[in-house]
Amino acid sequence: MTDNHKGWHEKLPYALLGYRTTERTSTVATPYLLVYGTKAVIPTKVEIPFLRIVQEVELDNAEWVRARYEKISLINEKRMVVVCHGQLYQQRMERAFNKQVKTRLFQIGQMMLKRIPHQDEYKGKFATNWQGLYVVRKVLFGEAIGLAEMDRQEWLKPINSDTIKGYYA
Repeated sequence: MTDNHKGWHEKLPYALLGYRTTERTSTVATPYLLVYGTKAVIPTKVEIPFLRIVQEVELDNAEWVRARYEKISLINEKRMVVVCHGQLYQQRMERAFNKQVKTRLFQIGQMMLKRIPHQDEYKGKFATNWQGLYVVRKVLFGEAIGLAEMDRQEWLKPINSDTIKGYYA
């Protein structure tokens, strides 16, 4: 079998079915369940008699409509459960991220080096990534720092603290 990329449109429906019927970690539900309020029936289960399909076929129209209406009325409840799971998942992810974050405290007068953002020409892997010697003049809210050069000329724009590191003589 040769693998050419011209037949992707024939495989797309199968990929979408797989994506829409796979349970997400963050919501503990499938996208199909959130939209239609019921679990998806895989095409092979339609061809091979499946208990749920057999039960729905044997119902008369009025009973089937009533059963379907009850399922649809429960969709909002299922969505609320998913929202709660999503919020709990986000809180867990935030806690895991915040464990890794190290707070950096800056003091006025502290010496810093600034990262070189982008070098115009390739200087090799042993080229320096840091430039200058700067002094912290202002510690602003968040992660912004006001720097000045060693000759006391202050920079007008504050810079992000991610682009500087301490200098130790």
